[in-house]
Amino acid sequence: MKIAGIDPKTLPPEDILVLPRSGGNITFTARGLPDMDEFNKLCPEPTPPTINMATGPQPDLKDAGYTSQVAEHTKRRWAYITVKSLEPSAIEWDTVVLDQPGTWVNWENDLKANGFTAVECNRVFGLILSANSLDERKIQKARELFLAGQPQE
Repeated sequence: MKIAGIDPKTLPPEDILVLPRSGGNITFTARGLPDMDEFNKLCPEPTPPTINMATGPQPDLKDAGYTSQVAEHTKRRWAYITVKSLEPSAIEWDTVVLDQPGTWVNWENDLKANGFTAVECNRVFGLILSANSLDERKIQKARELFLAGQPQE
């Protein structure tokens, strides 16, 4: 597929965050994820238990075990998005292991243990959100670049 001669696969959405350090700046590069297939394979959605009602078996969405599984699944989902999006940064994590879902949530602890502040961790997470979203700022920038390349009438 090409759009106006451009293959969309050649333009990965990447965002960059540079954090100042006295010994040299630290650069985080985040790339938007194309899909969540790997996550869904490693972490399938939890299923609620059923309860018998007069109308027949119904899912018990208020079951304490189920709600805690849903909360954990949600934490892992965001942690997966974070660590996978940061892969272009070539981070050597202390406790995060990419093929072990239970470790993904340690990304922030790893950063903090290595001198990053809470504000800087929030900026890293903001970078992840930006890389995985299409906001008005990006659309406006693309529009301006497009219009700048158009011949004047």
